[in-house]
Amino acid sequence: MDLLKLVALDDEDLNIISAHVQDAVMKVGDLVYQKRERRFALGMNRFVWEKERRGLFRREPHERRRSVLHFDRVLAVRAAGIDKTKPDEVLSLLTINFVPGVAPSGTVELVFSGDAAINLDVECIEARLSDLGAAWETPVRPRHGG
Repeated sequence: MDLLKLVALDDEDLNIISAHVQDAVMKVGDLVYQKRERRFALGMNRFVWEKERRGLFRREPHERRRSVLHFDRVLAVRAAGIDKTKPDEVLSLLTINFVPGVAPSGTVELVFSGDAAINLDVECIEARLSDLGAAWETPVRPRHGG
């Protein structure tokens, strides 16, 4: 089993994690802020982009995998367009950005479809992405219009 485990300690690392979690889906109830531990975690079903082959016709199914992404050293969390009273509402993660503040602090932006977003004020970038188990097949590959 090829379980992905990535760590981000700067914005370049965070861009790599962002590419791996693009189009991940999760429920609002999968978002957890542990204020005392200064940790924000997202349980997700991520699309396995690293197994996709660009430009090749592919007949076999695509894959998704259960993963968790967490950020440490989180000072504050702000959400827009997300209703915490609807824990079963599905979110689709589009990208993760970092907006620098006074080095090494800044804001990690989690951008979701439907104009939803979460901003994490962080002391510094410290994120981990870990796959939790086997992949499963999905016939649908996310598409990006443009």
